[in-house]
Amino acid sequence: MLGVFEVIPAIDVSDGALATLTPAGPRPVEAFGGDPLAAAKAAIAAGARWLHVVDMDLAFRREAANLEVVSAIAALPVAVQAAGGVREAEEVRALFAAGASRVVLGSAALADAPATTARLAADGARLVIGIEVEQGRIRSRGRDPVDLPLLETLGWVVSAGAAVLLITSVDRVGQRGGPDLEMIRRVVRAGRPVLAAGGIASVADLRAVRSAGAAGGVVGSAALEGSLDLSAAIAEVT
Repeated sequence: MLGVFEVIPAIDVSDGALATLTPAGPRPVEAFGGDPLAAAKAAIAAGARWLHVVDMDLAFRREAANLEVVSAIAALPVAVQAAGGVREAEEVRALFAAGASRVVLGSAALADAPATTARLAADGARLVIGIEVEQGRIRSRGRDPVDLPLLETLGWVVSAGAAVLLITSVDRVGQRGGPDLEMIRRVVRAGRPVLAAGGIASVADLRAVRSAGAAGGVVGSAALEGSLDLSAAIAEVT
């Protein structure tokens, strides 16, 4: 499913516009005039083959308010990995119907092992298991908070047929202080392709993520707001 190392720009959307997560909730982003389609086109021009599109309203308000944005981005020459605290089967179906190539099951979904196992049986090749880690445990940030043991949960998720894992170091998101390489290595040992997010702010960070065994790195604010030269990063690391 995954071949070369992928640099995957993240496009977070709330109320149809670019946004970023703060302790108080989503806030607008000024880059690209707040236009997620413009941000997507710029990432594609830089060489991105995948985009990580997050519906923040689905994650925090239980409202899939940005399916049209997902559809518009999916119509571009790029593959879309859609996310947003996805837990229910109908949410998965809606994002696939909008054109997503992969859908990320949010960490909250892992609280219901039978339901997650059933979804993996149905769509496992197109699902990514989202694992948000804080202080060594799985702790979701969206509408349904969970607190789960990391290694035990990884064990049954892999046994259930997870094809790809997305590890997010929650305390590093938006901080640009570098990725949690030890955490990435720990998850890589589960034996599935791993995408890493949180703290990635430079080409050196991406190289380190690749060296830690990850199959890709999700880059957020550093690429969106220009401190990371996305074109140069993709050319050097992939």
